[in-house]
Amino acid sequence: MIALRSVLFNTIFYANLILRMLVFSPFYFLAPRKLAYRVPKNWALSNHWLMEKIVGTTFEIEGMENLPSGSYILAPKHQSFWDTYALLPWLNDPVYILKRELMWIPLFGWYAKKQRMIPINRGARGKVMVEALRRTKEELATGRQLIIYPEGTRRPPGAEPLYKYGIARMYRDLKLPVVPVAMHPGLFWPRRSTMRYPGHFKIRILPAIQPGMDPDAFFAHLIDVTERASDELLIDAAERNPDLPMPPTAAHRLEELRKENAARA
Repeated sequence: MIALRSVLFNTIFYANLILRMLVFSPFYFLAPRKLAYRVPKNWALSNHWLMEKIVGTTFEIEGMENLPSGSYILAPKHQSFWDTYALLPWLNDPVYILKRELMWIPLFGWYAKKQRMIPINRGARGKVMVEALRRTKEELATGRQLIIYPEGTRRPPGAEPLYKYGIARMYRDLKLPVVPVAMHPGLFWPRRSTMRYPGHFKIRILPAIQPGMDPDAFFAHLIDVTERASDELLIDAAERNPDLPMPPTAAHRLEELRKENAARA
């Protein structure tokens, strides 16, 4: 039954994406940019509804009060395609730094260009990165929020943290608060898999790290607070969803955490 629901969800998910881009294109491309953002935000909400009704997956968000007003850097854990769009409905005017190849995809790339997303060549250095930073500062100066994944790529739940130092350079150069976000959508929408699993999980928005710290100290603090929250939410997800199949990384981390808790008891 889970496999059947997964196939049904995946089929409707991609049909929903393509149909919405086609049907809403006239409005999207003629409307002012911020008004047009309603289209991808409503698409995200529709995906949450589909996930709940077809698969049986729900979530809750803790810490919405930790989102500052104006510009900031949102730094979520990255485990799944799900977390690339999940928080869109609750953010005012987010902007992504994304690999330039995504901008070449018909319709998707045009949608991204309309929202002034910032494409980069991941292998480039020097002038290209300077230009990307210039564009980022330009967008954030208008009150937008930058979404950047500190680990750079999707990581399985419970995996050893592998943060990239680029987030510390962004923190230093942009001089904005950084808001860490812990969550485990990869337990329910695994990377490199077509399976979708029912259950309930939490997204935890942590207190903003204010600008002004030494970049090295900031980097260590970001990893510490995010991973501690991630460990707590991994235990919570396992307790809430006892029948959920755990990937090896999550099962191993859960065993470590339970041994640590038993030793402290």
